[in-house]
Amino acid sequence: MAFVCDNCGKRRVMGRSQRHGRGVAGKRWKKRAQVTPRVFKPNLQKVAVMVSGKKTSLLLCSDCLSKFKKEGKLKSYSNVALG
Repeated sequence: MAFVCDNCGKRRVMGRSQRHGRGVAGKRWKKRAQVTPRVFKPNLQKVAVMVSGKKTSLLLCSDCLSKFKKEGKLKSYSNVALG
């Protein structure tokens, strides 16, 4: 199962994490934490919806889920209802 939103295509993104600030003067710090790679994951929820009369489950990010509950439609599907 891919970690991708079925509506907008939001997916995992690689980034960097640094544990604490870089210091004050000149942005130098003798014992600063190293920059390590990390993964930023979207907040995906499994939702059961009715797509043109058939019950299917979709993975939606929280943004798309709130828009769907508010507007009642998804970008990639035309005839959708909560099931």
